[in-house]
Amino acid sequence: MAQNEKLSVTMRQTQLGRVKGLGAAKTGVHHWWAERVTSVALIPLTLWFVFSVLSLAGHPQPAIAHWISHPLVAVLLIALILASFHHTILGLQVIMDDYIHEEMPRLAAILTMKAVLYLLGLAALLAVLKLAI
Repeated sequence: MAQNEKLSVTMRQTQLGRVKGLGAAKTGVHHWWAERVTSVALIPLTLWFVFSVLSLAGHPQPAIAHWISHPLVAVLLIALILASFHHTILGLQVIMDDYIHEEMPRLAAILTMKAVLYLLGLAALLAVLKLAI
């Protein structure tokens, strides 16, 4: 088969996949964009968090709890938690999709990973809300 024929067959298969809603035309683009958006959101949130923690180093626990109780701080911490856990879930799912080739073990691994991370994320949110309220 000539090079042009191979390219033509590949293009037809790609176009057919788009029509059928298969591949990146269905959910891959959304997943890719979600990873990029969360990573961009994490840049200022992480910088704010690191500088805040460094400025609070050595303060007693009640002072830190008082700092977290400020509404803006609580909202930024919640945003950091949500973006971090969502970004982690997206990234780990891509890794599992790439390296676990059998359907059932991959599905089990993804569901287990998501369950663990959702529970950890809820625990982190609960901790912030408990200190903020």
